[in-house]
Amino acid sequence: MEKYRFEKNELSHMAKSRMPFAIYQFVDKRVVTLLLSKGFFEMFGYDDEIKAYFDMDNDMYKETHPDDVQRISDAAFTFATQGGKYEVIYRSKRVDGVEGYKIIHAVGEHFFTEDGTRLALVWYMDEGPCDEDTEVGGMSLNKHFDNALHGESIVKFTNYDFLTGLPTMTHFFDISMASRDKFLAEGKRPAMLFFDFRGMKYFNRRHGLPEGDKLLREFSRLLAEIYGNECCTRLGGDHFAAFTEEEGLEETVELIFKEGRKLNKGLSLPIHAGVYLSRGEDVGSSTAVDRAKLACDSIRRNYASSFKYYDDTMRDNEEKQQYILASFDRALEEKWITVYYQPIVRAVSGRVCDEEALARWIDPIRGFMSPGDFIPILEDAKQIYKLDLYMLDRVIEKLKIQESEGLFLVPQSINLSRSDFEVCDIVEEIRRRVDDAGFDRKMFTIEITESIVGSDFNFMNDKIREFKELGFPVWMDDFGSGYSSLDVLQSMDIDLLKFDMKFMWQFDQNQNSRIILSELMRMALSLGLDTICEGVETEEQAKFLREIGCSKIQGFYYAKPMPLKDILERYEKGIQIGFENPAQKEYYESIGRTNLHDLRVISADEGETFQSVFESIPMAVIEFRNKKMRFARTNGSYREFMKRYFDFEMTDEFLEYQDAMKSMARSYERVVKEFARKGKKMFIDELLPDGSTAHFFLRRMVDDPVDNTVAITLAVLAVIDKGRGSKLSNLVSALAGDD
Repeated sequence: MEKYRFEKNELSHMAKSRMPFAIYQFVDKRVVTLLLSKGFFEMFGYDDEIKAYFDMDNDMYKETHPDDVQRISDAAFTFATQGGKYEVIYRSKRVDGVEGYKIIHAVGEHFFTEDGTRLALVWYMDEGPCDEDTEVGGMSLNKHFDNALHGESIVKFTNYDFLTGLPTMTHFFDISMASRDKFLAEGKRPAMLFFDFRGMKYFNRRHGLPEGDKLLREFSRLLAEIYGNECCTRLGGDHFAAFTEEEGLEETVELIFKEGRKLNKGLSLPIHAGVYLSRGEDVGSSTAVDRAKLACDSIRRNYASSFKYYDDTMRDNEEKQQYILASFDRALEEKWITVYYQPIVRAVSGRVCDEEALARWIDPIRGFMSPGDFIPILEDAKQIYKLDLYMLDRVIEKLKIQESEGLFLVPQSINLSRSDFEVCDIVEEIRRRVDDAGFDRKMFTIEITESIVGSDFNFMNDKIREFKELGFPVWMDDFGSGYSSLDVLQSMDIDLLKFDMKFMWQFDQNQNSRIILSELMRMALSLGLDTICEGVETEEQAKFLREIGCSKIQGFYYAKPMPLKDILERYEKGIQIGFENPAQKEYYESIGRTNLHDLRVISADEGETFQSVFESIPMAVIEFRNKKMRFARTNGSYREFMKRYFDFEMTDEFLEYQDAMKSMARSYERVVKEFARKGKKMFIDELLPDGSTAHFFLRRMVDDPVDNTVAITLAVLAVIDKGRGSKLSNLVSALAGDD
């Protein structure tokens, strides 16, 4: 619809009127100002006519009391779209230099020009300074507002946001579509912008919701000043959108960043913006906003104010997202999503003690899709709970098949997402499925990432407690990837820490990674927690982890994730790693948790304590089985000791006694064999090949009744040079006294 134009003489005559009135026209879903009278300028304090017309077209309610904006905006929209009579009473800022508001009584009616164009005439009456007891039309102001708020028009028509006075999303979409067509007709390139505050949730917690609302209102005023009141909207929360043209876009966005820092007297936040430029596609306003939001979300990790354009990569990701969401339910029904199992190997035995269930989507159209392709999309759409319960059902099927094949069963770990706990009672859903299947709950481990726990600690702590009370083990995944780890460990009841694979990525490049991982492992052992390190790819990494006391190891060094059919095939071919015998689990857990950097493991029985930790003391865990022995675990100092004094290269394979001891003193062999047979604690002095004397301490740890294996811990407490005698050190004396 074209904007109506008055005859020049007619326009001039009406404009000179001292009566405050305005004539408007509803064009392309928005109100356009055709005429403002001289009386209007005087009532609202305008010296600049151009500024007055600009404000009426772009920010009509800039001087209106915030509490009245939505009400009169809705009334005006209803009047413009449905006709009838317009009558509102509202508060507008005084223009006589006095703080406060005056009461404006506005009345409007429609009329038609000779060519049939419908226009609206609204005249304004100044009812004086705002006072709660002021009467308007024989009714107190408070009573009038109360009636207005409960009037039928307010209930039925809501086209403006209650907090900011900006158009609601639906109304904004209508306006922006009409503006888009106008821009395109004029040869201009339309642009949609999405705005988001960085850290609004934290801001509200720290400063309170009223302060947050104040910031949002001031930001909405800023947007209205730059883009016009009808060309921007509050989508919800701290999310806003605006419609404009490409020319000058970056300059206005930078202006918003600059002025945004001054909002709320400087108590503001960084602002992120996403920009979608029309490519000539027939894209609706809703889609344009979604694309601008994708661009904005791509810079969410930036703390400073910044903006990003929507590009081809985002478009491809958007298409992938739409495909995944549209195909997801069918993918579950048709079992396009397959469970791959990655073995978790007991460090000390080399056997598979657990398996982690991982989702792989093998799509008939798009082919293989990794979890990184679809899991974040399903999480954002709150659909991930379907996948996680589907995974549990497939794992239960797998255990039944494995049981029928006569294979040992080991616990299966299931990864859960934060939204699982929001969408359904995930604890009860898992309990019911496991109990119905008839399996022990300890066979299903719940993996929860550190970041999920940190997102809402109290809530997640309660859910973890529910799982634990029901008998499900709970692991913390990706430990060390965030910043809340140590705080979480103080009060959260978990069974195992799974160290993030970034430690292995930095293993060769950064020596600090080894130091940090060693200390974290020591802490976990002190807390009585099992540990897993993922991402292990080399023998050097695996050996290091065994030395520092890592209970379990996971990574491509042992095996890549594989489906059940591949696991069964490996057993048929005899190339499997092998599942751990459940009867040996307790045995291997005991020797696997021993910290070879901590003398307390040999110097004290359960319940006793020993204060000193001697990192340089050579220590080893030795296993004896029938007539064979092996060094199951050794630290670097022990390997160096054996090489230096006996020229013995360490191996973790079982060897015959004579092969293992051929380079050592016969008395040492005899004592070790005798101790392994019946000893509990023992101190021995042994003469070394170079004439020096070594003081050893041995302690029986645990027996394995399945394989008739005995594990002992051995430590070299001191080495006395030749000629200095063999008197025990103070440390040895102290330990002997404890025995």
